[in-house]
Amino acid sequence: MPRDISSVSPAFIEHAHGTGAQMRADASKCRRCDLYRDATQVVFGEGPDKPRVVLVGEQPGDREDRIGRPFVGPAGRVLDSCLAEAGVDRSACYLTNAVKHFKFSQRGKRRIHKKPNVGEVRQCAWWLGGEIEWLEPTLLVALGATATFALFGRRYTVMADRGRILKADNGAAALITVHPSSLLRNPARSEVLQERIRFISELTLITRFLTA
Repeated sequence: MPRDISSVSPAFIEHAHGTGAQMRADASKCRRCDLYRDATQVVFGEGPDKPRVVLVGEQPGDREDRIGRPFVGPAGRVLDSCLAEAGVDRSACYLTNAVKHFKFSQRGKRRIHKKPNVGEVRQCAWWLGGEIEWLEPTLLVALGATATFALFGRRYTVMADRGRILKADNGAAALITVHPSSLLRNPARSEVLQERIRFISELTLITRFLTA
């Protein structure tokens, strides 16, 4: 019987197989959705081959798209800072995104981020699921709504479930939290400062879980 995909998160319906090098090479030629037409390049995940932690974001931004590496733009700098404050070594983590091409709208010379749609997330989950199978992490971290959907489908949301460690469909533990880009919006406002504190607190759960 065909698998009921309505109850399975996109990353674990079906996915690529192979080593990181094999998948990276194959992903560079990906045409599973139309995002490749405007993006500069595929931005595949980066980090150690057998990490205990895999952090999953939404998609590469403008700087990531130009450089070809995940989390090297403004949101990446926020993530670096918050991971350090939470006592988590970024270099020991693997960082990737639910969607590997940058989706944007052009406004003059600026390229403005656009949220990937469900179909794009489902198509690109082919690569995310392959990464997770290859890496075999102890803990996944869903950074934001798109990553949460990729790992859990529609069973959980960031608003209702952030700060919780739950079980993904492949059996791995997964922490839900916000995307660091949410902390870039008017960072001087007191509520954003409180959100940063909360985000750091949720990132401390990584070390607590790994050492429990």
